[in-house]
Amino acid sequence: MFDGLKNKWKVGTLQLVLIITTFALGGTLCARGGRYILSLFPLEKGILWFVLYLLLITILWPMCVLLISIPLGQFSFFKNYLQRIWKRMTGKKSS
Repeated sequence: MFDGLKNKWKVGTLQLVLIITTFALGGTLCARGGRYILSLFPLEKGILWFVLYLLLITILWPMCVLLISIPLGQFSFFKNYLQRIWKRMTGKKSS
């Protein structure tokens, strides 16, 4: 599995470890930040809370991953990665 990711992303072992670490730390930061932001509002944990949480982490995740990627030296990888995701979501073709 890891060899497949290394080949797909054209990275070495150390960079793959840093990328996976960035995904993990960025996701954790996003989840905790989303819960913290929602705790500022008087909402009970129900369907509305869950829907708002999903929307919030969808917005926060790219920012969190980019923030974490800077000290780990993976900013250029994640900038390109997020650009590819954005192009797929918006249906734009690469030029």
